[in-house]
Amino acid sequence: MSIMRNVFTAVALMLLTAATASAQGFGTIKGQFVYDGDPPKPVKLQVTKDQMHCLAKGPILSEEWVIDRPTKGVRWIAVWVAADNNGKAALNAQMPLHPSVAEVPKKPFVLDQPCCAFEPHVGIMRLGQDFLGKNPSPVAHNMMISGQSIKNVNPLMPPTSTYRVAAKDCKSYHIPATISCGIHPWMKGYVFVLPHPYFAVTDDKGNFEIKNVPAGKLRLVAWHDTGWVVKEDAPAKGSDGKGITVEADKTLDLGQIKVK
Repeated sequence: MSIMRNVFTAVALMLLTAATASAQGFGTIKGQFVYDGDPPKPVKLQVTKDQMHCLAKGPILSEEWVIDRPTKGVRWIAVWVAADNNGKAALNAQMPLHPSVAEVPKKPFVLDQPCCAFEPHVGIMRLGQDFLGKNPSPVAHNMMISGQSIKNVNPLMPPTSTYRVAAKDCKSYHIPATISCGIHPWMKGYVFVLPHPYFAVTDDKGNFEIKNVPAGKLRLVAWHDTGWVVKEDAPAKGSDGKGITVEADKTLDLGQIKVK
């Protein structure tokens, strides 16, 4: 009887979730972050170790500012939405889930380092995912994780090795964990852990799109290596982002968002 009761309960919860999602409604957000002014020139990083491998594909450039010069689009901006709490962002609050993203991905978030740079430079993982660091290269690295979202570790990673941090050792936080390598000090990356799937990282032309976002009044939050890039007038905090309203079954096109 207890098994049947559990089955009925699970089915009821699924139906309730589907009904709530249908009543809630969902929409899409998209836009493009563009540099305001003349883009800075790419900066070559000083590679002081394992040069034969690290420079095999050419110079390694700083990824603090990666800008598509024809469009001025800015890459590597983390963008997400948060519930609006009287003009402030409820940054670690769960949100209604569209059925297509109701389950946390079983695959881990992967941070790679094939040639002396972290890939991706900025990444976002969902609360409940494992973190998997990879070193497919022929040289040793270490992957030092610091911050409040992912367990702080500093494992030595020999050639062709991996290192996993279990989901239970990750928590939602609106500031990214910083990833670095003590052996190759120019290497740096950032990883967010967020409590829902409504996030994106801008592409090489500064574009982003977030689908199936809960309709209603929300906050749009965006972070770049240099800090918060979507702000309202003072005294609002950069981490509170900007207020937006998403309509069900429609796309909110924010157009070009300038980054100074």
